[in-house]
Amino acid sequence: MANPFIPAPSILSADFANLEKEINEVMDAGTDWIHVDVMDGHFVPNLTIGAPVVASLRKIKKAYLDCHLMIEEPDRYIDDFIKAGADNITLHIESDGNMADMLKKIKSQGVKAGITLRPATPLSAIATFLADVDLVLVMTVNPGFGGQSFMQDQVDKVDELKRLREENNYKYLIQVDGGVNGETKNQLANADVLVAGSYIFKHKDGYKEAIRILKEKP
Repeated sequence: MANPFIPAPSILSADFANLEKEINEVMDAGTDWIHVDVMDGHFVPNLTIGAPVVASLRKIKKAYLDCHLMIEEPDRYIDDFIKAGADNITLHIESDGNMADMLKKIKSQGVKAGITLRPATPLSAIATFLADVDLVLVMTVNPGFGGQSFMQDQVDKVDELKRLREENNYKYLIQVDGGVNGETKNQLANADVLVAGSYIFKHKDGYKEAIRILKEKP
C-alpha cells in the first residue's frame, strides 16, 4: 500500500487573531507539517508574514515548519528564516539571486531546501537542481493569493517529477500547492505532500476530517 499523503495546512487561511490555537488544533487533528506562505508584495502582488512569525510558530509546538518564500530577493532573508527555526525553505526559480548558492546556504545550516516554479515555468528550468533539493513544489495555482481554482494541466509536472526521481534515484519529496481538496487530490497520486489552506481551515466537518481525507491516497 502506498504511503499516505502528508497534509501541510497553510496558515494563510488560518485565523491570525487565534493563530496559536489554530496551529495546536490542526496538529492535534493529525498532521506535523505547517506550511508558511511568505510574500513580499513584489514577487507576488500580496504581502503576508515574515521571519518573526515563523519564530513565534517555532515556540508553539514541534511542528515541521515548511516555508515557501515568494519573494524577489530571497538571499537577503534566508538567514532570518533559518534563525527563526524553519525546517524547510523553498525558493522560486524565478526569483533573483544565484539559486545554487542559495540552496547550498540553506542546506549548510541543516535546513531542508526546496525549489518551486510558477505554473507557466517549464520543469526544465529547475532540472539542474533536482539532484540537490529535498523538496520540489508544484504550484497548481498562480502564487500570490489563496482560494484559487486547481490548474489540472500542472498534474503532468507531478507525474514527470515522480518519473525523474525514480530514474535518477533523486531524494526529493513532491509537494503540491493550490486548490487542493478531497477531489483534486485524486489526480495527485504521485505527490507526497499536499498543501491545503481553506480546505482544512474552513472544512464543514472540522480539521480532523479534512486531514483524514487528505491523507488517503487514491
